[in-house]
Amino acid sequence: MVPRYTRPQMAAIWSPEARFRIWFEIEALAAEAMADLGTIPRESAEAIRREGDRRIAAISPADLERIDEIERVTRHDVIAFLTWLGETREDGSGMGEHARFMHQGMTSSDVLDTALNLQLVRAADLLIESMDALLAALRRRAEEHALTPTIGRSHGIHAEPTTFGIKLAGHWAEFARCRRRLVAAREEVATCAISGPVGTFASVDPRVEAFVAERLGLRPEPVSTQVIPRDRHAAYFCALAVAASAIERLATEVRHLQRSEVREAEEYFHPGQKGSSAMPHKRNPVLSENLTGLARLVRGYAMPALENVALWHERDISHSSVERVIGPDATIALDFALARAAGMMEKLTIYPERMRANLESLGGVVHSQKVLLALTQAGMSREDAYATVQRSAMATWENLGTPGGRSFRDNLLADPAVTALIAPEALDGVMDPQRDFTHVRATLARVFAEA
Repeated sequence: MVPRYTRPQMAAIWSPEARFRIWFEIEALAAEAMADLGTIPRESAEAIRREGDRRIAAISPADLERIDEIERVTRHDVIAFLTWLGETREDGSGMGEHARFMHQGMTSSDVLDTALNLQLVRAADLLIESMDALLAALRRRAEEHALTPTIGRSHGIHAEPTTFGIKLAGHWAEFARCRRRLVAAREEVATCAISGPVGTFASVDPRVEAFVAERLGLRPEPVSTQVIPRDRHAAYFCALAVAASAIERLATEVRHLQRSEVREAEEYFHPGQKGSSAMPHKRNPVLSENLTGLARLVRGYAMPALENVALWHERDISHSSVERVIGPDATIALDFALARAAGMMEKLTIYPERMRANLESLGGVVHSQKVLLALTQAGMSREDAYATVQRSAMATWENLGTPGGRSFRDNLLADPAVTALIAPEALDGVMDPQRDFTHVRATLARVFAEA
């Protein structure tokens, strides 16, 4: 992922230094478990831990280049790392003969898959933290605008009144579900495999795997062939993709509300910010547009993760190149997007008066269902009530802003079929906007009870 969309904490998880530290930790823990079982000498496990800790703690760009240099010859990343780790340094220090006891009975997938899963777990922890920040921003703004009237839209057309708080609570509930999926995905991918070639434990005791897993905060993979099954990873990246879609839905809402014709809410416009190189008046929804693009990227990473599930027999490496890209890029992009969405919602500029003006802009036709129900309750058939209300609504709609154009209320009161059943004062009660908000507080309480 390009630096522009990368936060340091998430990038650190995927750095070469972090990866090699995890690889060494797996090797050192496995050696310690083998020493406990008598498979390798205790002094060798201690030397591996002592010398390896020293070397990995001081890993430098020159060391990374040395590992790459070895890999250019071996064409094998784990062998290159183990070779570097066991090398005797210029000052004569190193593991010496003890290096031959590293990686006993293990295969490269034991290291690679366990390390990848640990990285995905750590990435999920940061994503959940970022999700919590977005949830907090959404809840605060939803409670702030619990009873701020706005128009609900279906098909982009005015439907019935709602509140901005209810609108934001819907997004909060969606992200709460996304959080649960992330937690579940973290749990599912938190497995470890130290089972040797084709996963039969022929050359490594299962107790080694249990020891390594426990120390790393993982669980032993029940059956790992030679790799950890990739359905776990597919579920993980699908959870990220769904979260990205939730971000895009929120971003799309902000983009629509910021349109000049709507202008009910807009991204905070910073002092000194410029919207256009050509038009000084522009205030563009750049954050939400950026979030829309990032969401497309994250969703795109789900498909190759699904394709990775079908490997040949006990193992191939067709998944490897994919995961080297999607592991860092998907988690980094989603982490950045969650943080940006939280900041956008925290500072979102909201215009309640503009919301009210838009709500009232169609002359009251948005109350048509309540009039329909009132007529049916007064004795009119539903079919006749619908035709009666629609007649007044269309007359209002088609003559809005024209000389002699009447409001929906006035058109209704000019219809004898309506006034025969509903008195003017009763009609005003039916069309009272506050009736739409009777259950708003209860709805918000129900939504946030999940917190």
